[in-house]
Amino acid sequence: MEIYYILDASAFINGFKPTSKNNFTVPEITAEIKDFESRLVYDSAVDDGILTVQDVTQEYVDRTDEIISKSGDVLRLSIPDKKIISLALMLKDEGKSVKVISDDYTIQNALKIMGIAYDGIIMEGIKEIYNWKKVCQGCKKEFGEDYPFDDCDVCGSKIYKKRIKVNK
Repeated sequence: MEIYYILDASAFINGFKPTSKNNFTVPEITAEIKDFESRLVYDSAVDDGILTVQDVTQEYVDRTDEIISKSGDVLRLSIPDKKIISLALMLKDEGKSVKVISDDYTIQNALKIMGIAYDGIIMEGIKEIYNWKKVCQGCKKEFGEDYPFDDCDVCGSKIYKKRIKVNK
């Protein structure tokens, strides 16, 4: 079965050079590719027709948000990251065999939860699944992902994102 590669900005930044025609990414990653060499590889792949820049529907972004909000990854993923994951989910739902190329551990964590294959370029990749939650440094009160402040409403201490290992 053909593999469809979904490429995160880190794929280009860390040296991945697409060769087949089954490479996809989302428009939002172009802003993350800043160095000259990575940009050259990206632009050449688009110009040569071996990289398809494809947007995803809001339905898939919403599904991704729902899945990653349960793990807390929503606290750590950027919009381009969420779109990469959404594109992988969309192509998987179309019956394609997908693999995301990313060295971003948070993206890998979300993909592992969703059962979508991934590979890193310079990093080995995650071995465990982790969840994230917001916790006060002082009183240890836990907050929901939508808590909008950086300080605790009880004691005034800083809020941080705590990693929790999931046994799976």
